Amino acid sequence: MDGLLPLWKERGMTSHDCVFKLRKILHTKKIGHGGTLDPDVDGILPICIGKATKVIEYLAESGKVYEGEITLGFSTTTEDKSGEPVEIKRVERLIDVEEIDAAMKSFIGEITQIPPMYSAVKVNGKRLYEYARNNETVERPVRQAEIYRFERTSDIQWDKEKGTLSWRFEVACGKGTYVRTLAVDTGKKLGYPAHMSDLTRTKSAGMEKHQAMTLQQVADYYDAGTIDEHLLPLEIGVARFKRVDISHEVWEKVRNGMRLEYKAFHLKEMPTKEIALFYQGKVVSIYQPNPNEKNKLKPSKVLRNEV
Repeated sequence: MDGLLPLWKERGMTSHDCVFKLRKILHTKKIGHGGTLDPDVDGILPICIGKATKVIEYLAESGKVYEGEITLGFSTTTEDKSGEPVEIKRVERLIDVEEIDAAMKSFIGEITQIPPMYSAVKVNGKRLYEYARNNETVERPVRQAEIYRFERTSDIQWDKEKGTLSWRFEVACGKGTYVRTLAVDTGKKLGYPAHMSDLTRTKSAGMEKHQAMTLQQVADYYDAGTIDEHLLPLEIGVARFKRVDISHEVWEKVRNGMRLEYKAFHLKEMPTKEIALFYQGKVVSIYQPNPNEKNKLKPSKVLRNEV
């Protein structure tokens, strides 16, 4: 069994929980996921099965789309609704939508973020959430993130009694973006402590909500013997690379991991990035420029030895 499975992760489960359950459902150990989702977040979790586990790293590097909610009025230890309140500042007025939209627009492009303490980022060989759980403080690394789109998708909801103000949003972003931190930083831009009060991932690694299956659906398809019909092809995992179709003659060399000149692939110029080699309509290998040999490429990952 080989392929990609767009799993709809339910809330209350970790990404590892999903992999563990799928191994039992599908009776195979060769399963991994391409992008962690927090337990409180639901949505698309790309799952790789069999040979598709070789493209996990490429899935994790792809862009993602989220729908969620930002709430001003208080921040939390985890930057989402699961944490304990840290700073409280009541919102005593209905903030203009123009002010909110302008604040959100200011984050579009390349931004810097400081990862939340409750995250898996490693500092000195230890994950930040381990420091947080031990009530230890540590200097967190500044990271780059890319925001392609960040828009308000609902009216503003002001709760005068609670002193909070909320609205829903959609964000399209690059790998490694902390949407929780984006919510917090948006609040800071508006002068208030804030947190991410809701989040769903609607797109990841080219997989969308309408394609997704729940764990129960996966189990039902497996029991019915139709699970292969619902898996996506391995080729989706390499969609971001330039596709190069090769001949049988070249395939015989590629399958043996030979280093080849770029002209062997009928390319007009030496590529500067990795390329995906296809034979008979299937991706077989990822090749990259070889820094030690001029005008030659070498395999960075062999995906198939047979087609």
